[in-house]
Amino acid sequence: MSDVDRSIAEAPLPTAGTLRRRKGLFYQATRFVAFNFRMMKMVTRAHH
Repeated sequence: MSDVDRSIAEAPLPTAGTLRRRKGLFYQATRFVAFNFRMMKMVTRAHH
């Protein structure tokens, strides 16, 4: 087994809760809005 294969095999797997959040449309939409809000706040601060 090569070093790459070994490191992939030993990589941690996401928990059930993490997978549920990644698939959840409400969670994704909330994170999307929060991210866009933070970016707009940064952009508006930089232009003044």
